[in-house]
Amino acid sequence: MNVVSYRPEPAELSYTFGGRPPVRRVAPGTVLELYTEDCFGGRVRGVDDLPSAVCEFPYLNPVTGPFFVEGAEPGDTLALHFVSIEPARDWAVSTTFPHFGALTSTHTTATLQPPLEERVWMYDVDAGKGVVRYHARRGDYVAEMPLDPMHGTVGVAPGASEARMTITPDAHGGNMDSPELRAGVTAYFGVNVEGALFAIGDGHCRQGHGEVCGTAVEAAMNTVVAVDLIKGAGTPWPRFEDDGHIMSTGSARPLEDAYRISQHDLVTWTSALTGLELLDAYQLVSQAGQAPVGNVCDTNYTMLAKLPKDYLGAAVPYDGVHARLRALGERYLNER
Repeated sequence: MNVVSYRPEPAELSYTFGGRPPVRRVAPGTVLELYTEDCFGGRVRGVDDLPSAVCEFPYLNPVTGPFFVEGAEPGDTLALHFVSIEPARDWAVSTTFPHFGALTSTHTTATLQPPLEERVWMYDVDAGKGVVRYHARRGDYVAEMPLDPMHGTVGVAPGASEARMTITPDAHGGNMDSPELRAGVTAYFGVNVEGALFAIGDGHCRQGHGEVCGTAVEAAMNTVVAVDLIKGAGTPWPRFEDDGHIMSTGSARPLEDAYRISQHDLVTWTSALTGLELLDAYQLVSQAGQAPVGNVCDTNYTMLAKLPKDYLGAAVPYDGVHARLRALGERYLNER
């Protein structure tokens, strides 16, 4: 088993997909042990550390990478299996911003009411108990919520030499903020440039669907991913697969267009997998599908379309890459 460990120095963190040289070259079949910083680069460490004071804008949402995958070419599909995602610290953070989030005016939705207060919440991370602990800022209310680690930002370099800020989700991936991107999931990305140049960041101890206030329970993570490459297979939008479901993403504004993109991809993917005529697949997904929300606060919004594999019959997505990478991940965990 080829295992590569990488912990970036602060200066090595990236804030774009595309536009940067790779930090490492890896071969398909590699297991990567990564450290990722939180969306504030670890600078918000207490309730008095307002991001506007301790962070340098626009340098938010750093990612670890990019990684050059040997043999990856445009027209291929990169597969990343998330073996484990574990909080790296015993604390995490969330915030509100004056002009960011779903329930405030923004630069694209300009209104006259006063902006929201910038406020910080600190969460206790109890990995042994499997919870994060919320503390109200005004009052003594405390609540424990299940720890459900995920990555908000994963993607590859866009095509045509384009560089995109890490905060923006699109067809290359990016800041999709989907709680579905947890350990045990394989994510698929269409390769746009030689080497794919993928990067990962924005760990969340947990997140409600929509990431309504604009931030989740933001945390640094120790993450293990298994890397593979599917030659000659196109993937138009990022897709996820777990043991029980296939999922398609769509990112756009307005939200209904993100919804349409994700549903369109799931319907056409289901048709290709099962051999169903397109409208038959449309009918099946309409009645058996689910639609988890990613984010409704970023520069693009993200929706998912999700279908249980039970409806796929004997069809196996991407020739069984998920099962193979899952087995590789289990072997890694057993030998660690």
